[in-house]
Amino acid sequence: MGCFLVPATEAVITTVATKVLQRKESDTETVPISLDGVTSVEAVKIPFSQKLKWLNRLLWGGSVLLAFEHVWHGEVTPWFPFLTAAGNPMDAAEMLNEMATAGTAMTVLVTAVWSVLLIVTHIMEKKAIKSAGALPPAK
Repeated sequence: MGCFLVPATEAVITTVATKVLQRKESDTETVPISLDGVTSVEAVKIPFSQKLKWLNRLLWGGSVLLAFEHVWHGEVTPWFPFLTAAGNPMDAAEMLNEMATAGTAMTVLVTAVWSVLLIVTHIMEKKAIKSAGALPPAK
């Protein structure tokens, strides 16, 4: 009924945080990599604001799909109170329960998947830097 509101709320918060971080991240962090022992190449590390955008896209996409599903089933209407369950106190309690259980579980799952994505990305960045620095000089 209203489970899509929980990930949408986190999406709003992370969108604002992304905008704030983008203003603070003026310079991109570069890492020098020596490929042949003489020539140095600079690789750009992915800024955290870009990684936070990944979470934004996951959350907004899921929220839009869930909202569409609720509109399709007639649980969301274009007139007040918008959520059909909000008009009846018994249905409102069920809606709040669904938001607390299903909405929170979906939000936590999406954030956990994003966290795994961050860990994998960090490992890949470290591996690339280490392997590029350990390459033997070209002959």
